[in-house]
Amino acid sequence: MALDGIEKMKRNETGIEAVLGILRQRYGERFQTGQAIREQHGHTTTYIPGQAPDGVLFAEAAEDVQEAVRICSDHNVPVIPFGTGSSLEGHVNAPGGGVSVDLSRMNRILAVHAEDLDCTVEAGVTRTQLNDYLRDTGLFFPIDPGADASLGGMASTRASGTNAVRYGTMRDNVMSVSAVMPDGRLITTAKRARKSSAGYDLTRLLVGSEGTLGIITSLTLKLHGIPQAVSGGVCPFPTVEAACNAVIMTIQMGIPVARIELINGLGMKGINAYSKLDYPEGPCLFLEFHGSDAGVAEQAQMFAEIADEFGGGPFNWTSVAEERTKLWKARHDAYWSGLAMRPGAKALSTDVCVPISRLADCIVETEADIDEMKLIAPIVGHAGDGNFHVMVLVDIDDADEVTRTEEFVARLNMRAIAMDGTCTGEHGIGQGKMQFLTHELGPAVDYMRAVKQALDPKGIMNPGKIFSMKG
Repeated sequence: MALDGIEKMKRNETGIEAVLGILRQRYGERFQTGQAIREQHGHTTTYIPGQAPDGVLFAEAAEDVQEAVRICSDHNVPVIPFGTGSSLEGHVNAPGGGVSVDLSRMNRILAVHAEDLDCTVEAGVTRTQLNDYLRDTGLFFPIDPGADASLGGMASTRASGTNAVRYGTMRDNVMSVSAVMPDGRLITTAKRARKSSAGYDLTRLLVGSEGTLGIITSLTLKLHGIPQAVSGGVCPFPTVEAACNAVIMTIQMGIPVARIELINGLGMKGINAYSKLDYPEGPCLFLEFHGSDAGVAEQAQMFAEIADEFGGGPFNWTSVAEERTKLWKARHDAYWSGLAMRPGAKALSTDVCVPISRLADCIVETEADIDEMKLIAPIVGHAGDGNFHVMVLVDIDDADEVTRTEEFVARLNMRAIAMDGTCTGEHGIGQGKMQFLTHELGPAVDYMRAVKQALDPKGIMNPGKIFSMKG
């Protein structure tokens, strides 16, 4: 990843000026062009510089999104969807200017079908908002990226989280979406049936498309029953390699672990300092088991035996909800604990995913690179599915350090691809990983461009993301 590789785009000044006037007249206070609001909607939670849109529309219904897209299409002006702004690869930036469509006010839960284990929500609903609403039904939605992201944004980036090893990712849990397409039409990609052989799978096409094919306005999601019993705990290991090997054996033995998260020694130091905890400050696994009282106890005991085989332990686990909440809050705060380790630094948070059998090799080689390049970079990972994150704390004013950081990220991504993995398990491509997509998929990217050209011939939908249309 190199900042000079981010695609430069020409602005359509005449079209932008016309669109701003039309939207200001039509939407009044719901359309804002103030500098602070524009910068907030071009903000990125990484070191990629923000690129502000020219205006921000606060949509309150799908019809607002349709109208905005039609107006922008008429004048060849970019449209950039915005959920909560928590994505990590420059997804909400506006490299060619244009209009940011903020969906945060579209936050209604439209229907819950408890008997069918599904629900339909607007795109601005966040994951915690949905689970708070569902609490009394005995159901929950399991996908939990670290941020309290909007569900539309989570679908757009094909997000994941700590529960993915048991419950899958957004790809597995989105049954249908409604989306405004580049010509302003609103489509629904599927019904609520649990399976279908009816035509192309447009749901999967839009899930993970990062707003480049359409703007998701509502989603139908799978729900799951809240387990009868939940247990969780922390287990230290002598080395990262030992922890990874314990993860591999746990998965290969078929233990139905719900969460199995890896944090390296530096990451544990940051978590302890930020969350005021006293966990061992070496490599650790955070685990959680779901099931019956007897089942979670049996699973915890089986894992403890595996950990002991690799020199890990003791595995201290608990079924007390308050203790588990403290544990997982510390894990979800890993981004902020990382930032606190080097005040004033920018965070470059990157992720890769490899086959589970290559996880130990990939992380050990990555830690060697961090040492060689003299970087400060804690590692956390959804180890159960081979996905891990590296958060490089970089001084943007130090040109040499920026160069070393970019070389490190390039090595990491190419290493994962060489191991038959992917340059991103859940962050998405955005602007930051465009150069690695072709290395990973080769000629397949040409067919992605063909789909983009067919659906969005004017190129107005979140341009400058995933791949260049220049080939």
